[in-house]
This record gives sequence, structure tokens and C-alpha cells, in this order.
Amino acid sequence: MHLTVPGRFKAIFGLPFNPLGTGRFRESVRAAELDGLAFAFWARSFGVLVVTLWLVSLVPWPRDAYYATFAVVFFILGFVPYRLRHHRHAFMIKLAFVILDVALMTTAILMPPPAWLSGDWPVQARLRGQEYLYLLLLLAEAALTYSPLLVLWTGAAIASIWSIGFQIIYSLPGSTTFARLTEAGPVNQSDALRAYFDPTFVGLTAWRTQLIATGLFTVIIAVAVWRSRRSVLAHVEAEVVRADLARYVSPDVVDALAVRAPQGFGEPAVRTVAILYADIVGSTGLTERLPPERIFALLRSFRERTCRVVFDHGGTLDKYLGDGFMATFGGIEAQENAAERALGCAFALQDEMARWNAKRARRGAARIDVSVGVHFGPVVAGNLGSQTRSEFTVVGDVVNVASRIEGATREYGAAIIASETCVTAAGQAWRERFDEEVELQPRGRKQGLQVLLVRREVDAPRLRAMA
Repeated sequence: MHLTVPGRFKAIFGLPFNPLGTGRFRESVRAAELDGLAFAFWARSFGVLVVTLWLVSLVPWPRDAYYATFAVVFFILGFVPYRLRHHRHAFMIKLAFVILDVALMTTAILMPPPAWLSGDWPVQARLRGQEYLYLLLLLAEAALTYSPLLVLWTGAAIASIWSIGFQIIYSLPGSTTFARLTEAGPVNQSDALRAYFDPTFVGLTAWRTQLIATGLFTVIIAVAVWRSRRSVLAHVEAEVVRADLARYVSPDVVDALAVRAPQGFGEPAVRTVAILYADIVGSTGLTERLPPERIFALLRSFRERTCRVVFDHGGTLDKYLGDGFMATFGGIEAQENAAERALGCAFALQDEMARWNAKRARRGAARIDVSVGVHFGPVVAGNLGSQTRSEFTVVGDVVNVASRIEGATREYGAAIIASETCVTAAGQAWRERFDEEVELQPRGRKQGLQVLLVRREVDAPRLRAMA
């Protein structure tokens, strides 16, 4: 029977994902893990440097070179998994190198230097110092990787390998132990104290205390890492959800919803907003000539290109309208330069269409023309809908007029038509970018309005200069 571990379980406990898998959540978690491994390596390197400098200042020459050699090897043992952190088996490699780390550090603590570098102290005396604490620093390194499993593995490796080294020294014939003292009979307090201060004495109480402390540290740190990893996963998941949501809702709406939802995002408010409508010219003829899959591909490319332009100019994608869309500027947050942003977006859209058409012409595809209408004025902005389904949008006469302005582009053969109100709000410099000013009588309205237009004959180089 083949047992599979759910990806969510792996993510929480730090188990490695299938490297062949895909998914933005998995990729984001993997990126966070790689950042943790990299940070742990640099923290480890800093620790190695500090300990090495301490030993060099403490231990006389040439014995300090002996311990410095261990430090260099320890650095290499950390550098190898760091360099291989992108390998498909990087997690297993790290587990293996944890064992090497503990084994090397235990050896450096318990194995005396060569006779010509050290005095005649007995090997049992090496258990009397506080060097065991250096092993616990490996738990700190493991904690920086956001992997509870790695913390548990490191703690188990420390307890196991240190116990092996301790028991080897404990079992030496020259070691003084309470077990051997009691073989000859009861031991009084004076004899026990004398044995304790014997340089060859090895006591099991110290070893057991070390194991208990290591176990407690390991469990506490593992739980702390598990909690912090859950926080990281929640943050990653929120970012992935936000990215997914931004594919269906304008990104600035998602950002505002995330920040202002507790305060009641979307409460109706009157704002002065620039409204931009854009639509593909002659889309009916295109749909007649093209198969459905080609139409789908064309609309997807159109939306990707145009939405990028809208977002670059700080606009909000209010809604798609078949082969067109409606965008707002200043609807979510008041923008003093909303009119200028909208006009800049209108010219940039035509510039983007010029680039796209140049690319389409090289492969013999039909030209795509886009008409843009822009208006500016007061609207009511807020959530509109029911308790189960609502959208952030703007409502008002300005919205309807903007739609009528865009529709008039066919009548005038214009690429862009903007209301005089919008151009005035944007500034005099924008007025010079239009070809002419006319009075427009929008369909369904009694009053006309002054508009400025850019004829469709404007070529791509000029449009780029305008933008």
C-alpha cells in the first residue's frame, strides 16, 4: 500500500514537497524555506567566526590552530547543504549533514588534541567543561530554517551522538565512576566527594541532566518553530489568495479590502472620479471571421495588455464589458490627479495597441483598433449588490456620459474622446495633445457637452510622443 502525506501536513511540519509538483502555494512555501536555509547558514557562519575568535584568544599557539581546523571543517559542513539547497533532495542532504555537524562538534569537544599539543590532563576531564552548550547552538540554527522536523532531528542527533561519546569515555578502564566504587562496598560521603573531584571521575547524573535539558530545549524550540511556521504559511496562503483574487478583482480593490475590511470597506461615498471606457472597434466582424478559440485567445491577450496599462496608471478595473472594459481613477481613494492619470492611460492604451498591431502585422494577423472615452465628475463609489454577492463600483451620470463618449468615437472616427471637463481638470498641457474640440450631443441626453478628440489617423510614433 502506498501512503501519501497531504501537502498541507508537509507544509506545517517542514517535510519536503514533491519537487515535481506545481502550485503557487507550494512555490511560495519553498521560497520561504530557501530564505530560512540561507539565513541559517549566514547566522551559523557568524557563530563560527565568533567561537573561533574566542578560542584563538583563549587557547595558546599552536593548539588554537588545532581547534581552528575544526572550525573550518564545520564551516564547510554548513556551506555544502547551503550550496545544494535548490537540489531536489536538499532536505535529506541537510539531515545527513546535521549528523556530521553533531559528530564533528562532539569529536572536537571529547577528543583531546595530539599529545604534542596538549598537556597530560586525562580525557575524562573534557566532560567537566561547559563546551556541551555549543551543541545546543545547532538547535538555534535548525530553528532558523522554519522546519520543526529539522529541530527534532537535530535534538535527537545531539542526544544520540553525545551519548555515544559520553559512554565511550565512561567505559574506559581508567574512568572513576560511582558504580565501580560501590563494587567494593558502601561508599561514605567523604569517599564520594573525593571521587567526584578526581580528574578521572565520570558521573551519569551530568549526562542525564544534559539529555533532559536537550530534550526540553528541542521540544520547546520545535513547538515555537511550528507556531512560527504556521504564521508564515498563513501569510503565504493569504498572499496566494490575494494574488488569485486579484485575477478576478482589481488589485487595488483587493489591497483596500485587506487593509480596510475591519473598518467597513465599500461604504458609499461621493468622490470626484475619472471614468474611462475602452472597446475594440469592429469586434462583431472579428467574431464572425474567427473561430471561438481564436476569439478567446485574442480577448485574453487584449485584457492582459490593457489591464497592465490601467494598473500602471493607478486605475481600478471596474468591470469587463465583453470586448471592452470600464476603469476608474480615484474611486477607491481620492486622487488629486485622477483626470491626468485617466488621460495618460488613454494615450498609453493607444500606444500599447500600436505595439501590439506591429507584432500582429509581422505574422499577418488583422489590426486591432481600440476606442477610448474619458469623462470626469462626481459619482457615488461603494459596494453594490447583495449580502452574498457584491462588487465595488461607481454610479452616477458621469458613468453614463463616459459610456456615451466612448460610443461616439465611431461617429467621429476618433481613437480617443475626452470631455472638456476632464481635460480642464488635467491641465492645459493635455489640451494641446488633442486634435480638435467639438460639441457632442450624447444619445439620450438633452444637453450637449464639449469634448476633445484624437483622430484615429494618428500614427504610433506620435502616440508614443504624446504618452
